[in-house]
Amino acid sequence: MTGVLTGFAVIGVAIVVGYLVGRTNVLGPHARAVLSRLVFFVLSPFLLFSVLATADVRTLFSALLPVSAFAAIAMFAIFSAIALLVWRRRLAETVIGSLASGYVNGNNMGIPIALYMLGDAAFAAPIVLVQLLVFTPIALAILDARVNGSTSMPRILAQTFRNPIIIGSLAGLLVALSGLSLPAIVLDPIELIGHAAVPIMLISFGMSLSGQRLLRPGSGRRDILTASTLKLVFMPLAAWALGAFVFGLESHALYVVTVLATLPTAQNVFNYSQRYGVAEIVARDTVFITTIGCVPVLFVVSLFLG
Repeated sequence: MTGVLTGFAVIGVAIVVGYLVGRTNVLGPHARAVLSRLVFFVLSPFLLFSVLATADVRTLFSALLPVSAFAAIAMFAIFSAIALLVWRRRLAETVIGSLASGYVNGNNMGIPIALYMLGDAAFAAPIVLVQLLVFTPIALAILDARVNGSTSMPRILAQTFRNPIIIGSLAGLLVALSGLSLPAIVLDPIELIGHAAVPIMLISFGMSLSGQRLLRPGSGRRDILTASTLKLVFMPLAAWALGAFVFGLESHALYVVTVLATLPTAQNVFNYSQRYGVAEIVARDTVFITTIGCVPVLFVVSLFLG
């Protein structure tokens, strides 16, 4: 558990630094937008390429993948049903809320948690894979269609596969599947650039908290609390139930999928909301609440399954 707390401390310091940067306005009024575009278009593709290119293919396509995928899909479906049928939310807002309910922080939280808590960073790779190669293209295609007015299917597909995050992920997967071992002269510069994504993403998130009050009236509190509850409570329960009763996972594998499902909402969701100008407060507050709230949940999971 000391390792888990160390991982959260590292992340927390980066968020606090971002908050102070935003509070002092040392980077100017356009810093958040610039950092968001830097992460989305440059740093994240390099990070995801290096993570997937060096991952073990057997781990990527193990039983961890379908359990994680189905647990996330269940959360997407529940939030979407409530938002569309009960609250009558717009489709773009529903997409962001759904992602906030089930899109886990598999990179900058999942990798250190997998390393410190599960013993191997590669355990985070399957959920990273399914999110980036399945969930992200679908979500970005819908957001492009609703926000930018791209209604032609060929155009949506073209925009999706021109997305730098998708390109980096696909390229990394192809390297992993080919069994190619990239030389250090190629991989090291890619990893160097990719490693900048996590701290800058966290600093950008911290900057967004400056001058803001969580769960303020009119901020979409119902959406935030619903997404946070689905993420922190129901997604780990769904992953445990699927792993135990559907896929027959044994003790350690069951522990792994439950821990992965307990991870907080990814900062990528906030990044996407910024990129498309949709439900930014919902994404920001859900990321914050689930990042803090997952700590006691991880303790409970470790106590019963670890």
